[in-house]
Amino acid sequence: MRSSVLLLTGFIVLSFSSLAQITAPKYSNEFLSIGVGARGMAMANVQTALVDDVTSGYWNPAGLTRMKHKYEVALMHAEYFAGIAKYDYGAIAMQIDSVSAVGLSVIRFGVDDIPDTRYLFDNNGNSSSTGQINYNNIKYFSSSDYAFVLTYGRKISLIKGLRVGANFKVIHRTVGDFANAWGFGLDAGAQLERKKWQFGLMLRDVTGTFNAWTENTALLQDIYAQTGNDIPQNNIEVTLPKAILGVARAFQLSKKIGLTASTDLIVTFDGQRNTIVNSSFASIDPAVGLEANYKKIVFLRAGVGNIQKVQGFDNKNYTSVQPNFGIGLKIYKFTIDYALTNIGNVSESLYSNVFSVKFSFDSLN
Repeated sequence: MRSSVLLLTGFIVLSFSSLAQITAPKYSNEFLSIGVGARGMAMANVQTALVDDVTSGYWNPAGLTRMKHKYEVALMHAEYFAGIAKYDYGAIAMQIDSVSAVGLSVIRFGVDDIPDTRYLFDNNGNSSSTGQINYNNIKYFSSSDYAFVLTYGRKISLIKGLRVGANFKVIHRTVGDFANAWGFGLDAGAQLERKKWQFGLMLRDVTGTFNAWTENTALLQDIYAQTGNDIPQNNIEVTLPKAILGVARAFQLSKKIGLTASTDLIVTFDGQRNTIVNSSFASIDPAVGLEANYKKIVFLRAGVGNIQKVQGFDNKNYTSVQPNFGIGLKIYKFTIDYALTNIGNVSESLYSNVFSVKFSFDSLN
């Protein structure tokens, strides 16, 4: 099986290389690292071992088999950087039988209404016959990233408490009419329960995720020539694999109050990052999350992650952390969650409010 996957990956790479240049930039497809659902984001994205609902299609496909109901639907909307960027997520999942489940997730991260000022002035530097600037000549475009994720999860009967799953994802990225990309990739995940302990493993982009970029050079050829810049060429962008290891444990503090603690280790292989543990081969970013509940109706959550080494203006190195907080309320089969989180510059307070809802049901009637 492993040799087949490697052979297939090599064939894809060789096929694309005949058409375009292949690059593997750091932080490729980084919009897929933001997270989904206010629960997970409030806990600093620590969900690999914990997740047990429809959001498993993002966090760990193996968790899809732990859904409490036959069907689940989740929606989320968030705005970042004073509403400039909009982030939307929707997912649906269903149990096929007692050992397997499927799901479909859609993610969009986009910036809309970006001014295109190429037609603001003519060749003589005027925007109209009167020489006055005519702002009606400004056009607008959007830069958007989409992901469509199909998920399958299954319980493994040979090993008690073991669940596995996989994602097939299609990526579509657009920058107005100037450039667009289509890509695809695979994720794999596993979860293991041992008494009160839960373990998780998520392998993102396990075979590499390939984005084939097409540049519309005709739209920008004159601008590039005037500025002396090189005209971009069509290329293949490869997102390298990432491994996430998770451990979680639940504690019952009293009859009505419970506590869950969890930690994730995010291991990247796309170059040296500003993480606590880093090297040219791999970088490790730890995160910790807590969730307290009252009768599993009211939830209070907190997490710390994105621990970075930052160089200040005094040329000294500092360690910064990203704190997250959140609450949740479950009423019958309806859940609403809120998170106060920061995905911006870790050295500034660019906090964002995230809301998500989830609805569970057992019949379509």
